[in-house]
Amino acid sequence: MTNLDDLCFGAKAPEPEEPQRFFLEELVQEIQTSAELMIAPDNFLTKVKLLEAANNFHRHYSHAPHELYLYMRRCLAMEMEVIQGTGAQLMAQPQTERKYSELLTGLQTVRQKVNVVSEDIRTLQGSIESFSLQYHECLKNKGHINYLQQSGPMTNERRELEACLRVQIEEMERKLNVLVAQINQSQMTLVDHMKENIGMLGQLQAQVLDEELIKWKREQQLSGNGVPMQSNLNNIQEWCELLAEMIWTSRQQVNNVARINSKTIVELRQPHLIEMLEDLGKQVTSLLSTLVTSTFVIEKQPPQVMKTNTRFTATVRLLVGGQLNVYMTPPRVSVIIISEQQAQQLLKSECTATTSRGKPPQECGDILNNTGTMEYQPASRQLSVSFRNMQLRKIKRAEKKGTESVMDEKLTLLFQSEFNVGGGELVFQVWTLSLPVVVIVHGNQEPHGWATVTWDNAFSPPGRVPFAVPDKVTWGQLAETLRIKFLSATGGDLSEDNLRFLAEKIFRSNVPLSALELNGMTVSWTQFCKDALPDRNFTFWEWFYMLLKMTRDCSQLRDMWRDRLIMGFIQKKQAEDMLSKCPPGTFLLRFSDSELGGITIAWTGEGNEVFSLQPFTSRDLSLRSLADRISDLGQLQFLYPSTPKDDVFAKFYSKQETASTNGYVRPGLVTTLPPYISPSPAYSAHSPDSHRNTPSVQSSYMSPTPMQEQTFIDADILDQIRAINPENFDEFDDFYTGTTMNFD
Repeated sequence: MTNLDDLCFGAKAPEPEEPQRFFLEELVQEIQTSAELMIAPDNFLTKVKLLEAANNFHRHYSHAPHELYLYMRRCLAMEMEVIQGTGAQLMAQPQTERKYSELLTGLQTVRQKVNVVSEDIRTLQGSIESFSLQYHECLKNKGHINYLQQSGPMTNERRELEACLRVQIEEMERKLNVLVAQINQSQMTLVDHMKENIGMLGQLQAQVLDEELIKWKREQQLSGNGVPMQSNLNNIQEWCELLAEMIWTSRQQVNNVARINSKTIVELRQPHLIEMLEDLGKQVTSLLSTLVTSTFVIEKQPPQVMKTNTRFTATVRLLVGGQLNVYMTPPRVSVIIISEQQAQQLLKSECTATTSRGKPPQECGDILNNTGTMEYQPASRQLSVSFRNMQLRKIKRAEKKGTESVMDEKLTLLFQSEFNVGGGELVFQVWTLSLPVVVIVHGNQEPHGWATVTWDNAFSPPGRVPFAVPDKVTWGQLAETLRIKFLSATGGDLSEDNLRFLAEKIFRSNVPLSALELNGMTVSWTQFCKDALPDRNFTFWEWFYMLLKMTRDCSQLRDMWRDRLIMGFIQKKQAEDMLSKCPPGTFLLRFSDSELGGITIAWTGEGNEVFSLQPFTSRDLSLRSLADRISDLGQLQFLYPSTPKDDVFAKFYSKQETASTNGYVRPGLVTTLPPYISPSPAYSAHSPDSHRNTPSVQSSYMSPTPMQEQTFIDADILDQIRAINPENFDEFDDFYTGTTMNFD
């Protein structure tokens, strides 16, 4: 066709008329060719519109081709201006988009080839029917000759008729021989084309299932650690539906050719055609089986840390259910929970939901509401079922080895169903496994359960045996996992300094200055969540997870972390050195080393002495927010290094109630420091903890009204609490008025 660049950038001088006329003719021919390739019934209207457009172009511009030529040139020039105006980066498609475009182009190309084969089959059938008519006409003439020879004496008239018939028979036999050769050649060419199409479909299916679908499943697993998903399941469904359409059509084509061959006369049957068609039938049916069983996926995974007697949800979907009309016989899906060993045995079997002995996998737990019927949504073309009220009632544990705990045990949910395709012509037994889950019975098992899940999600190798993971990984791999998990949960990223601090904590020592050396150091599963930190009764993961959970669950802490108001991951000694060089009243917020899920305030007092408040936990912050506590304490003036605290924390302060709404004055809680904390330079208190240089001070609450001696909350408030909840008052009293102090 005429070069489009010539249209866009051709000279402004008048163009010769001949290229313009050639452009019009070639454009009309291209449109007509594209329309003729649209054989499928779904494309009938498009085909009609294209043919109508070709006729309109020819009718309106055949006498003035330069008008269409110039109009197209102006349009293309405008498009080039738009592209150039948006920048070169828009002209270069991202690699992923180009890959998807190439995949879709490949699918559309094969679709056209499959449509061509359908047309060739119709042509072949027409040729065979024409051969049959001529063949029978030839037999009829031979019968006439036999009749003439046997019905009486041969007269001149009969001899002339016989001679005429013999001439006709010779001509017909010559044409029939030519037609036989053409039909035989057409059959072999047709088989070659079908074989080529099935081979291309196999390659495209491998690309969709083994690359794109596996990639989506891996992204789904990583999303459990907070990694954003890039792949779109709807796009994959679109590709799978195209594959299903073409594979099913190819299967019908093979069957049609076999049927046509079986009904033709013996002279047209080729020796090896039946065997070739049988082989093609097996190949295309195998492709269809793989496509159906592989596209039965878990769209929404069940929770990976699953607590017994707690409701949970999951959704499974068949990506080709709409295209293959599986919903015409609505399939039922059942769910059971099985062990890691049972999952391994299942994968070793011959792709069925039974073990090698023919018995279904043994359940290791009891799930309520574990069956459902798949429903078809015409708008989205999705065949799926959502289990909204499943509940694991009990669990049967496997025997533990060595130091294994119940939180190390991985289980999985097995989803099973049976699909009918082609009105029951084909029946497929399908199943799929969920991501590994850890079952807990108490909330205090949650941190270790998430350690198992996080490690598995991050480091499971492709094509693994369920659910094998490496025992050691590099710090670079683990650091990226921790960074993404914290970012996903809190909305704020971890800096390089934060990650170096975490590395020093998990390695229990100083780490190399070189990032390359540090990232190459290995971390074991034991270091990650088994071995307790020095002088602590908790592991690295427990410490990290509780900080993540506190920051995630407290909206104010989340916002402060995103605004970089919390320094967080910093060594105590480093915080002391930084604050000791600042004027009195300078403070910073750091995560506690000694208390799980605690955040502390360190500040500079008179004489550049540095103090730390007893860490606040989620329970403390639920009673009075961190911002209000900072506002309460007059000793805190500047957020490190020199920002007035009200400039950054004022938006987090609670609004003060100025009036009573029910006739009562509502008391408030105010954070105070013990009386012995004095701004005087002469103050020289020391921490009771001999291992620390920085005094740790316990803050307390006080009412705006005068307090009784040794009471950090107003007595009237205590009386009101006692009257409301006398059973739990002792615990409350001990918590708020006790003098026991924890030191950070």
